[in-house]
Amino acid sequence: MISYADILPQLFDTLKPFTKENFRLKEQTELVAELGLDSLQVMQVLLKIEDHFDISIPLNNLPKIRTVKDLGEEIEKLLKG
Repeated sequence: MISYADILPQLFDTLKPFTKENFRLKEQTELVAELGLDSLQVMQVLLKIEDHFDISIPLNNLPKIRTVKDLGEEIEKLLKG
């Protein structure tokens, strides 16, 4: 079973193309506020993540996902079923 520690580096790799040059991603990085993602980019990120991990993130869970850590924990929860 994949753990949060395994998920985090994969998330960083997925999010890297959406960051500004020399921006260092951390667990506390806020997806919208710090990365400046617009709604289209958020959907692109989510689609990449869902494809990569073969999961579906319920739309009603999105308001609770603010940081990279929140996203990683949500992925871990969905993978555990």
